[in-house]
Amino acid sequence: MGEWSFLSALLDKVQSHSTVVGKVWMCVLFLFRVFILAAGVDKIWGDEQANMFCNTKSVGCKNICYDSSFPMSHTRFWVLQILFVSSPTLVYLGHVLLVIRRENKLRRRLEGKMSTGMMAKSPKYSDERGRVQIKGPLLVTYVLQLLVKILLEVTFIVGQYFLYGFILMPSKITFGKYPCKGQVECFITRPIEKSIFIVFMLVMASVSVILNIVEMFHLMVSKIKSHRKRKRSGFTPSEHKSIMNTDQVTFC
Repeated sequence: MGEWSFLSALLDKVQSHSTVVGKVWMCVLFLFRVFILAAGVDKIWGDEQANMFCNTKSVGCKNICYDSSFPMSHTRFWVLQILFVSSPTLVYLGHVLLVIRRENKLRRRLEGKMSTGMMAKSPKYSDERGRVQIKGPLLVTYVLQLLVKILLEVTFIVGQYFLYGFILMPSKITFGKYPCKGQVECFITRPIEKSIFIVFMLVMASVSVILNIVEMFHLMVSKIKSHRKRKRSGFTPSEHKSIMNTDQVTFC
């Protein structure tokens, strides 16, 4: 689990800058994907090529049979999937940290100008505690990273079938090309146990897609409600901003 600690620390920072559904997605990623992958899957797979038995002694036949059936180990495929799916969230985190740093500078500049009685532009995306509001450019980045995550998850789900040619782990593989002499059967260890984990990881990837879609609708509904609330209050966003600036001048 130690090799995942760096990714875990980075994604943990995103928790405070995400929606409720985004926090659930993060829990699913760590508890049901990263933890399972780090704790149990690698022990079950192990060195699959060494544990596979073939009814032949032809030199190189076993290697070619394994390589043709498993172009990439399932465990390495899932590690690659998690890294790719997490990358858009890390890009969003970078944007958040950039906005917080920029607005902290703006906040310090505002304090200096208030002491001299000058008017300055106030921060609008973050507060003094470093929490951001998902709106404006941050909202665009957040929605884009959701779309990219959905696309990547679906690509890996479909790609897993086309890469291996099966979903459930077969108990044996038949191979008849060179350097094998005739039809050779290679037997896989613990196929049922491996099939359970394959199905489990596919289900978790599908749950991830569903959560990302739900989060997009959640953002859409919350923004529509916020817009209607502003309309009921009788102020447009530009008028509200003008009033805030006027209050600020009076305070100075």
